[in-house]
Parts: sequence; structure tokens; C-alpha cells
Amino acid sequence: MTSVSRRVSLFVTCMVDQLFPKIGLAMAGVLEGLGFTVDFPEAQTCCGQPAFNSGYPDQARDVARHFLDVFESSEAVVVPSGSCTSMIVRHFADLFRQDVPQLARVESLAQRVWEFSGFLADVAGADDVGARLDDVVTFHDGCHALRELGIQTAPRRLLSHVRGLELREMEPAAECCGFGGTFSVKFAELSGAMAREKIDAIVRTGARAVVSLDPSCLMQIQGALSRAGLNIRTLHLAEVLASR
Repeated sequence: MTSVSRRVSLFVTCMVDQLFPKIGLAMAGVLEGLGFTVDFPEAQTCCGQPAFNSGYPDQARDVARHFLDVFESSEAVVVPSGSCTSMIVRHFADLFRQDVPQLARVESLAQRVWEFSGFLADVAGADDVGARLDDVVTFHDGCHALRELGIQTAPRRLLSHVRGLELREMEPAAECCGFGGTFSVKFAELSGAMAREKIDAIVRTGARAVVSLDPSCLMQIQGALSRAGLNIRTLHLAEVLASR
């Protein structure tokens, strides 16, 4: 377990702020239940990932600078998204490679930014948060969390301690859901086909809910489930761990 202050700042991301506020509330509840003091810097906006992925580095740098200004004094920053965490800890450095002073700020802050499940498992050392959810679930590995941050065992370890929960792995669990930010807009037909393959894998497990670390993946998957007329819900890991 890594030593860290008992005070954490939440970066809730655009998706959570605009579409899934209950995920942010669940995350705060879990952290507070573990004894952390949680704060929410109200000046926060975006991490800059949409602009970065769309080929607008100058605009992404402007947003990233604001992120640095808002969170630079935070002792730890916890994020309910693998993709946004990856943007901050990996790709901010790409944006400021030629700007030594800004790069130093990036490298300093990156050491204090954590995806939610990684923070619980690797920093807080809290595999069991006292959650209970009587349901059968399957887990979707988001691309950024798995491939860029190497997060795979932490969320499953946390789920294994949720009372009443049965985890059934889908095959393949690590295949993309097809969202990919602007990818789903630019390549809608391909994105839809990928989502349908993901839904088939979910159905084969017999699970009644899909859990993931990324709200964007959950939005994509829930849309595909709804269009298929399937009564399977989607849950962020924070919502599962906040269940009692």
C-alpha cells in the first residue's frame, strides 16, 4: 500500500458531471466511508481528452493547463474513469513535451492522480468496503484502464468482496465496446457493430448487470442493451461498492 494523505480531491469528469452525477456521489460516499476527507474543487472542467483525441493539441493544452491550476495543490486526485486518468497521467506529458516548466508540473501531479479502483486497492488497501449487492454481474474492461494503466485485477478483487454478488466473466471481457469518444461519432456503423458483439458476450454470461470503470463505456453498452430490448442494467464500480 502506498502512503497517502487522508484528504482526496475528486475529479468527476465531464460524463459524470453532466450525465451520471450519482457515480460521483457514490465514489465520494465510498471514500468517506473509508475515513477520507473528500473535497470537490468547483473550478474543475475537463481533462482535454476530446480535443486531444480529435487532433486539436493547442485547445487540449489550454484545458490541461486549467486542470493543472485547479488540482496542483491537491494531495491526491481520484477519478471515476480509466480514460480520463490515462489522459492526465500519460498524455498530458505528450502535450507539454516541449514546455519544460509545464512538464515538471505535469510529472509532479501525475504521481498523485489515481483511477478509483486503483486508489482503493493500491493506495487505501481497502479490498472490502462493506458493500452488499445481491445480483449476478459481469465486468467490462475499458480500453484505457486495461491497456494504458494496466488495471485488471483491482476491480475484480473489490467485486470479490461484495456480499451477495456473483461475478461471471464474459468472453472476451477485454474487447472494446465501440465507444472510443469521437470514434463512435465518426465511425457510427463500426461502433454499433462492436457494441452488438459486446452485448452478445454479456448475454452469454447470464448476468443481470454489467459493471465497468468508465461511464462512457457504460453509456455505450446501456444504449446497445436498450436498443436490443434487454433488461440488463449497467453500474459503475463505485455504485456497486456504495451498495448496502
